Amino acid sequence: MIRTYAIRFWNGLASLQVTIVSLALLMALVVLCTLAQTELGTLGAVNTYMRSILVFRHFEALPFAVPLFPGGGLVGFVLMLNLSAALVKRFDFNWAKSGLWVVHFGLIILVAGEFIAGTFQVETNMSIEVGQTANFVESARQFELAVTDTTVPGHAEEYGIPETLLRQGDSVQLPGTPLVFNVKRFFRNADLAPLTPADPPSQANAGIGANVKISEAAPVTAENEMNRTSALVEPVAGGHSYGTWLVSNALGAPQSFTHEGRTYLLAMRLRRFYLPYAVTLKKFSHDVYPGTQIPKNFSSLVHISNPAKGEERDVLIYMNQPLRYEGRTFYQASFGKGDTLSVLNVVSNPGWLLPYISCVLITLGLLVHFGITLRRSIRRRQATQEAL
Repeated sequence: MIRTYAIRFWNGLASLQVTIVSLALLMALVVLCTLAQTELGTLGAVNTYMRSILVFRHFEALPFAVPLFPGGGLVGFVLMLNLSAALVKRFDFNWAKSGLWVVHFGLIILVAGEFIAGTFQVETNMSIEVGQTANFVESARQFELAVTDTTVPGHAEEYGIPETLLRQGDSVQLPGTPLVFNVKRFFRNADLAPLTPADPPSQANAGIGANVKISEAAPVTAENEMNRTSALVEPVAGGHSYGTWLVSNALGAPQSFTHEGRTYLLAMRLRRFYLPYAVTLKKFSHDVYPGTQIPKNFSSLVHISNPAKGEERDVLIYMNQPLRYEGRTFYQASFGKGDTLSVLNVVSNPGWLLPYISCVLITLGLLVHFGITLRRSIRRRQATQEAL
Protein backbone atom coordinates (compact mmCIF):
# COMPACT_ATOMS: atom_id res chain seq x y z
CA MET A 1 0.00 0.00 0.00
CA ILE A 2 2.77 2.44 0.93
CA ARG A 3 4.65 1.57 -2.25
CA THR A 4 1.53 2.25 -4.31
CA TYR A 5 1.05 5.68 -2.77
CA ALA A 6 4.75 6.43 -3.24
CA ILE A 7 4.54 5.55 -6.94
CA ARG A 8 1.44 7.72 -7.37
CA PHE A 9 3.15 10.59 -5.60
CA TRP A 10 6.26 10.23 -7.76
CA ASN A 11 4.22 10.09 -10.98
CA GLY A 12 2.19 13.10 -9.93
CA LEU A 13 5.27 15.08 -8.98
CA ALA A 14 6.87 14.41 -12.37
CA SER A 15 3.69 15.11 -14.36
CA LEU A 16 3.42 17.81 -16.99
CA GLN A 17 0.29 19.15 -15.25
CA VAL A 18 2.38 20.17 -12.21
CA THR A 19 4.77 22.01 -14.51
CA ILE A 20 1.95 23.93 -16.23
CA VAL A 21 0.20 24.81 -12.95
CA SER A 22 3.49 25.98 -11.40
CA LEU A 23 4.31 28.18 -14.38
CA ALA A 24 0.78 29.62 -14.36
CA LEU A 25 1.05 30.41 -10.65
CA LEU A 26 4.41 32.10 -11.20
CA MET A 27 2.88 34.23 -13.97
CA ALA A 28 0.02 35.21 -11.63
CA LEU A 29 2.52 36.07 -8.88
CA VAL A 30 4.46 38.32 -11.26
CA VAL A 31 1.26 40.23 -12.08
CA LEU A 32 0.22 40.50 -8.41
CA CYS A 33 3.71 41.56 -7.38
CA THR A 34 3.78 44.26 -10.06
CA LEU A 35 0.41 45.64 -8.95
CA ALA A 36 1.39 45.56 -5.28
CA GLN A 37 4.45 47.75 -5.82
CA THR A 38 2.30 50.90 -5.64
CA GLU A 39 1.31 49.96 -2.08
CA LEU A 40 4.25 47.97 -0.75
CA GLY A 41 7.16 49.30 -2.80
CA THR A 42 9.46 47.16 -4.93
CA LEU A 43 11.29 45.44 -2.09
CA GLY A 44 8.14 44.89 -0.02
CA ALA A 45 6.24 43.44 -2.96
CA VAL A 46 9.07 41.08 -3.92
CA ASN A 47 9.41 39.83 -0.34
CA THR A 48 5.64 39.41 0.05
CA TYR A 49 4.88 37.64 -3.23
CA MET A 50 8.05 36.22 -4.75
CA ARG A 51 10.25 35.29 -1.77
CA SER A 52 7.64 33.92 0.59
CA ILE A 53 6.11 30.50 1.18
CA LEU A 54 2.55 31.82 1.42
CA VAL A 55 1.00 35.19 0.62
CA PHE A 56 -0.91 36.43 3.69
CA ARG A 57 -3.65 39.05 3.93
CA HIS A 58 -4.80 40.90 7.03
CA PHE A 59 -8.54 41.41 7.58
CA GLU A 60 -9.89 43.86 10.15
CA ALA A 61 -12.34 41.30 11.56
CA LEU A 62 -9.59 38.77 12.28
CA PRO A 63 -6.70 39.10 14.75
CA PHE A 64 -4.39 37.07 12.52
CA ALA A 65 -3.30 37.02 8.88
CA VAL A 66 -4.93 34.58 6.46
CA PRO A 67 -2.96 32.77 3.71
CA LEU A 68 -4.62 33.47 0.36
CA PHE A 69 -2.12 32.37 -2.29
CA PRO A 70 1.04 30.26 -2.58
CA GLY A 71 4.17 32.38 -2.52
CA GLY A 72 6.97 32.34 -5.04
CA GLY A 73 9.22 30.38 -2.69
CA LEU A 74 6.75 27.50 -2.44
CA VAL A 75 5.88 27.49 -6.16
CA GLY A 76 9.54 27.66 -7.16
CA PHE A 77 10.43 24.81 -4.82
CA VAL A 78 7.64 22.62 -6.26
CA LEU A 79 8.73 23.51 -9.80
CA MET A 80 12.34 22.56 -9.01
CA LEU A 81 11.20 19.19 -7.61
CA ASN A 82 8.95 18.70 -10.65
CA LEU A 83 11.78 19.36 -13.11
CA SER A 84 14.14 17.09 -11.19
CA ALA A 85 11.58 14.26 -11.05
CA ALA A 86 10.74 14.65 -14.74
CA LEU A 87 14.43 14.61 -15.60
CA VAL A 88 14.91 11.27 -13.83
CA LYS A 89 11.60 9.66 -14.86
CA ARG A 90 11.05 10.60 -18.49
CA PHE A 91 14.35 10.95 -20.23
CA ASP A 92 16.61 8.13 -21.29
CA PHE A 93 20.33 8.29 -20.70
CA ASN A 94 21.29 8.43 -24.38
CA TRP A 95 22.81 10.91 -26.80
CA ALA A 96 19.49 11.68 -28.50
CA LYS A 97 18.09 13.14 -25.28
CA SER A 98 21.26 14.93 -24.15
CA GLY A 99 20.00 18.36 -25.21
CA LEU A 100 16.86 18.02 -23.10
CA TRP A 101 18.96 16.87 -20.15
CA VAL A 102 21.10 20.01 -20.40
CA VAL A 103 18.01 22.26 -20.70
CA HIS A 104 16.45 20.76 -17.58
CA PHE A 105 19.70 21.14 -15.66
CA GLY A 106 19.76 24.79 -16.70
CA LEU A 107 16.19 25.36 -15.50
CA ILE A 108 16.92 23.69 -12.16
CA ILE A 109 20.00 25.88 -11.68
CA LEU A 110 17.95 28.98 -12.54
CA VAL A 111 15.33 28.20 -9.87
CA ALA A 112 18.03 27.27 -7.35
CA GLY A 113 19.82 30.55 -8.06
CA GLU A 114 16.72 32.54 -7.10
CA PHE A 115 16.48 30.62 -3.81
CA ILE A 116 20.13 31.41 -3.06
CA ALA A 117 19.66 35.08 -3.96
CA GLY A 118 16.54 35.41 -1.83
CA THR A 119 18.22 33.75 1.16
CA PHE A 120 21.80 35.03 1.08
CA GLN A 121 21.83 38.21 -1.02
CA VAL A 122 22.65 41.37 0.95
CA GLU A 123 22.10 44.82 -0.58
CA THR A 124 23.92 47.79 0.90
CA ASN A 125 24.95 51.29 -0.16
CA MET A 126 28.13 53.32 -0.09
CA SER A 127 27.68 57.12 -0.12
CA ILE A 128 30.99 58.80 -0.76
CA GLU A 129 32.03 62.34 -1.69
CA VAL A 130 34.80 63.37 -4.06
CA GLY A 131 38.11 63.09 -2.23
CA GLN A 132 36.57 61.06 0.59
CA THR A 133 37.64 57.55 1.62
CA ALA A 134 35.24 54.94 2.99
CA ASN A 135 35.87 51.46 4.36
CA PHE A 136 32.28 50.45 5.13
CA VAL A 137 28.90 50.00 3.46
CA GLU A 138 25.49 50.72 4.96
CA SER A 139 22.30 48.70 4.91
CA ALA A 140 19.46 50.25 2.94
CA ARG A 141 16.80 49.40 5.54
CA GLN A 142 18.23 47.92 8.74
CA PHE A 143 19.44 50.12 11.59
CA GLU A 144 21.76 49.76 14.54
CA LEU A 145 22.41 51.53 17.82
CA ALA A 146 25.90 53.01 17.43
CA VAL A 147 27.91 53.55 20.62
CA THR A 148 31.07 55.57 20.02
CA ASP A 149 33.83 56.01 22.60
CA THR A 150 35.23 59.52 21.88
CA THR A 151 37.52 59.75 24.92
CA VAL A 152 40.74 59.80 22.90
CA PRO A 153 40.65 62.67 20.32
CA GLY A 154 41.10 61.43 16.77
CA HIS A 155 40.77 57.79 17.80
CA ALA A 156 37.09 56.96 18.18
CA GLU A 157 36.08 53.39 18.96
CA GLU A 158 32.72 52.36 17.52
CA TYR A 159 30.38 49.59 18.63
CA GLY A 160 27.09 48.60 17.07
CA ILE A 161 23.97 46.83 18.38
CA PRO A 162 21.98 45.59 15.34
CA GLU A 163 18.26 46.13 14.99
CA THR A 164 17.61 42.39 15.33
CA LEU A 165 18.90 42.46 18.94
CA LEU A 166 17.01 45.65 19.78
CA ARG A 167 13.75 44.04 18.63
CA GLN A 168 14.14 41.24 21.17
CA GLY A 169 13.91 43.74 24.02
CA ASP A 170 16.55 42.03 26.17
CA SER A 171 19.73 43.24 27.82
CA VAL A 172 22.72 43.51 25.49
CA GLN A 173 26.31 43.40 26.74
CA LEU A 174 28.57 45.60 24.62
CA PRO A 175 31.75 43.55 23.97
CA GLY A 176 34.98 45.26 25.00
CA THR A 177 33.22 47.73 27.32
CA PRO A 178 31.64 47.62 30.80
CA LEU A 179 28.33 48.79 29.31
CA VAL A 180 25.09 46.83 29.31
CA PHE A 181 22.08 48.22 27.45
CA ASN A 182 18.61 47.34 28.71
CA VAL A 183 16.18 47.73 25.79
CA LYS A 184 12.96 49.14 27.26
CA ARG A 185 11.05 49.41 23.99
CA PHE A 186 11.72 49.24 20.26
CA PHE A 187 9.84 51.08 17.49
CA ARG A 188 10.36 49.96 13.92
CA ASN A 189 8.76 53.27 12.94
CA ALA A 190 7.69 56.10 15.23
CA ASP A 191 6.24 59.60 15.22
CA LEU A 192 8.27 62.09 17.24
CA ALA A 193 6.90 65.44 18.41
CA PRO A 194 7.83 68.06 21.03
CA LEU A 195 6.33 67.33 24.44
CA THR A 196 3.51 69.73 25.43
CA PRO A 197 2.20 70.51 28.95
CA ALA A 198 -0.93 68.51 28.17
CA ASP A 199 1.06 65.34 27.37
CA PRO A 200 2.05 62.73 29.95
CA PRO A 201 5.75 62.57 30.91
CA SER A 202 8.08 61.20 28.29
CA GLN A 203 9.14 57.58 28.51
CA ALA A 204 12.76 58.81 28.43
CA ASN A 205 14.29 60.69 31.33
CA ALA A 206 17.75 61.49 29.93
CA GLY A 207 19.03 63.31 26.87
CA ILE A 208 16.84 64.90 24.21
CA GLY A 209 14.17 62.25 24.60
CA ALA A 210 13.02 63.72 27.93
CA ASN A 211 11.33 66.50 25.93
CA VAL A 212 10.02 64.34 23.08
CA LYS A 213 6.67 62.61 22.70
CA ILE A 214 6.98 59.27 20.90
CA SER A 215 4.22 57.09 19.46
CA GLU A 216 4.30 53.98 17.31
CA ALA A 217 3.63 54.35 13.56
CA ALA A 218 3.08 51.90 10.70
CA PRO A 219 6.26 50.95 8.81
CA VAL A 220 6.75 52.77 5.52
CA THR A 221 6.55 50.88 2.23
CA ALA A 222 7.56 53.40 -0.44
CA GLU A 223 11.09 53.10 -1.81
CA ASN A 224 11.82 56.81 -1.28
CA GLU A 225 10.73 56.78 2.36
CA MET A 226 12.58 55.58 5.45
CA ASN A 227 11.40 54.40 8.84
CA ARG A 228 12.08 56.59 11.86
CA THR A 229 13.46 53.65 13.77
CA SER A 230 13.64 54.40 17.49
CA ALA A 231 14.35 52.69 20.79
CA LEU A 232 14.28 53.42 24.50
CA VAL A 233 17.48 52.10 26.06
CA GLU A 234 19.02 52.21 29.52
CA PRO A 235 22.83 52.08 29.67
CA VAL A 236 24.11 50.42 32.84
CA ALA A 237 27.75 50.14 33.93
CA GLY A 238 29.26 49.09 37.25
CA GLY A 239 25.82 48.68 38.75
CA HIS A 240 24.93 52.31 37.96
CA SER A 241 22.09 53.29 35.62
CA TYR A 242 22.54 56.32 33.39
CA GLY A 243 18.82 56.79 32.77
CA THR A 244 16.54 55.92 29.88
CA TRP A 245 17.52 57.44 26.53
CA LEU A 246 15.55 57.85 23.32
CA VAL A 247 17.68 56.99 20.29
CA SER A 248 16.27 57.53 16.80
CA ASN A 249 17.53 58.25 13.30
CA ALA A 250 15.05 61.17 13.34
CA LEU A 251 17.09 62.92 16.07
CA GLY A 252 19.90 64.97 14.61
CA ALA A 253 21.54 66.25 17.78
CA PRO A 254 24.24 64.07 19.42
CA GLN A 255 23.67 62.50 22.85
CA SER A 256 26.38 61.39 25.23
CA PHE A 257 27.11 60.28 28.77
CA THR A 258 30.32 59.73 30.74
CA HIS A 259 31.33 56.64 32.70
CA GLU A 260 34.59 56.54 34.68
CA GLY A 261 36.10 59.29 32.55
CA ARG A 262 35.12 57.79 29.21
CA THR A 263 32.59 59.59 27.00
CA TYR A 264 30.14 57.57 24.91
CA LEU A 265 27.97 58.94 22.09
CA LEU A 266 24.62 57.31 21.29
CA ALA A 267 23.02 57.38 17.85
CA MET A 268 20.61 55.31 15.75
CA ARG A 269 21.99 54.92 12.25
CA LEU A 270 21.89 52.60 9.25
CA ARG A 271 23.72 49.38 10.00
CA ARG A 272 27.33 49.37 8.86
CA PHE A 273 29.42 46.51 7.49
CA TYR A 274 33.14 47.23 7.52
CA LEU A 275 35.38 46.18 4.62
CA PRO A 276 38.99 44.91 4.70
CA TYR A 277 39.87 47.55 2.09
CA ALA A 278 39.20 51.25 1.43
CA VAL A 279 37.51 53.02 -1.48
CA THR A 280 38.38 56.61 -2.42
CA LEU A 281 36.22 58.60 -4.86
CA LYS A 282 38.62 60.49 -7.13
CA LYS A 283 36.10 61.86 -9.63
CA PHE A 284 32.35 61.74 -10.34
CA SER A 285 30.99 62.52 -13.80
CA HIS A 286 27.40 63.41 -14.69
CA ASP A 287 27.11 63.63 -18.46
CA VAL A 288 24.01 64.84 -20.35
CA TYR A 289 23.07 64.95 -24.00
CA PRO A 290 24.15 68.26 -25.63
CA GLY A 291 21.53 70.97 -25.34
CA THR A 292 19.35 68.97 -22.91
CA GLN A 293 19.18 67.92 -19.27
CA ILE A 294 18.63 64.28 -20.21
CA PRO A 295 21.18 62.07 -18.39
CA LYS A 296 23.63 60.33 -20.69
CA ASN A 297 26.03 58.70 -18.27
CA PHE A 298 26.96 58.56 -14.59
CA SER A 299 30.40 57.34 -13.62
CA SER A 300 32.63 57.18 -10.56
CA LEU A 301 36.39 56.92 -10.74
CA VAL A 302 37.42 55.18 -7.52
CA HIS A 303 40.72 54.05 -6.06
CA ILE A 304 40.89 50.65 -4.35
CA SER A 305 43.42 50.31 -1.53
CA ASN A 306 43.84 46.81 -0.10
CA PRO A 307 47.02 46.65 2.08
CA ALA A 308 46.46 42.98 2.93
CA LYS A 309 46.89 42.09 -0.76
CA GLY A 310 49.27 44.93 -1.61
CA GLU A 311 46.77 46.18 -4.16
CA GLU A 312 46.45 49.81 -5.28
CA ARG A 313 44.47 50.52 -8.45
CA ASP A 314 41.92 52.84 -10.06
CA VAL A 315 38.58 51.55 -11.36
CA LEU A 316 35.87 53.35 -13.36
CA ILE A 317 32.31 52.39 -12.35
CA TYR A 318 29.53 53.47 -14.68
CA MET A 319 26.08 52.41 -15.80
CA ASN A 320 25.96 48.72 -16.86
CA GLN A 321 29.63 48.38 -15.91
CA PRO A 322 29.90 47.50 -12.19
CA LEU A 323 32.97 46.65 -10.15
CA ARG A 324 33.15 43.08 -8.83
CA TYR A 325 35.60 42.88 -5.96
CA GLU A 326 36.07 40.57 -2.97
CA GLY A 327 32.61 38.97 -3.28
CA ARG A 328 30.75 42.29 -3.69
CA THR A 329 29.45 44.10 -6.76
CA PHE A 330 29.50 47.91 -6.84
CA TYR A 331 26.88 49.52 -9.10
CA GLN A 332 26.48 53.20 -9.92
CA ALA A 333 23.11 53.97 -8.31
CA SER A 334 22.65 57.70 -7.63
CA PHE A 335 24.35 61.02 -6.90
CA GLY A 336 23.85 64.27 -4.99
CA LYS A 337 25.32 67.44 -3.48
CA GLY A 338 25.84 69.14 -6.83
CA ASP A 339 27.51 66.13 -8.43
CA THR A 340 30.09 65.83 -5.64
CA LEU A 341 28.44 62.82 -3.96
CA SER A 342 28.24 59.38 -5.52
CA VAL A 343 25.94 56.65 -4.23
CA LEU A 344 27.04 53.11 -5.04
CA ASN A 345 24.73 50.15 -4.61
CA VAL A 346 26.81 47.28 -3.18
CA VAL A 347 25.42 43.77 -3.55
CA SER A 348 26.79 40.60 -1.99
CA ASN A 349 25.27 37.55 -3.69
CA PRO A 350 27.09 34.19 -3.56
CA GLY A 351 24.90 32.87 -6.38
CA TRP A 352 25.38 35.71 -8.87
CA LEU A 353 26.95 33.41 -11.45
CA LEU A 354 24.10 30.87 -11.45
CA PRO A 355 21.73 32.81 -13.79
CA TYR A 356 24.55 33.15 -16.34
CA ILE A 357 25.40 29.46 -16.08
CA SER A 358 21.72 28.62 -16.42
CA CYS A 359 21.30 30.71 -19.58
CA VAL A 360 24.40 29.16 -21.13
CA LEU A 361 23.19 25.63 -20.34
CA ILE A 362 19.67 26.27 -21.66
CA THR A 363 21.02 27.81 -24.88
CA LEU A 364 23.54 25.00 -25.34
CA GLY A 365 20.91 22.35 -24.62
CA LEU A 366 18.48 23.81 -27.16
CA LEU A 367 21.21 24.02 -29.81
CA VAL A 368 22.21 20.41 -29.17
CA HIS A 369 18.59 19.22 -29.22
CA PHE A 370 17.73 21.09 -32.43
CA GLY A 371 20.99 19.97 -34.01
CA ILE A 372 20.26 16.30 -33.24
CA THR A 373 16.67 16.68 -34.46
CA LEU A 374 17.84 18.39 -37.68
CA ARG A 375 20.43 15.68 -38.30
CA ARG A 376 17.83 12.97 -37.75
CA SER A 377 15.43 14.72 -40.15
CA ILE A 378 18.10 15.05 -42.84
CA ARG A 379 18.96 11.34 -42.54
CA ARG A 380 15.30 10.38 -42.85
CA ARG A 381 14.93 12.56 -45.95
CA GLN A 382 18.01 11.01 -47.51
CA ALA A 383 16.77 7.52 -46.72
CA THR A 384 13.41 8.31 -48.31
CA GLN A 385 15.04 9.66 -51.47
CA GLU A 386 17.29 6.61 -51.75
CA ALA A 387 14.28 4.31 -51.34
CA LEU A 388 12.43 6.16 -54.10
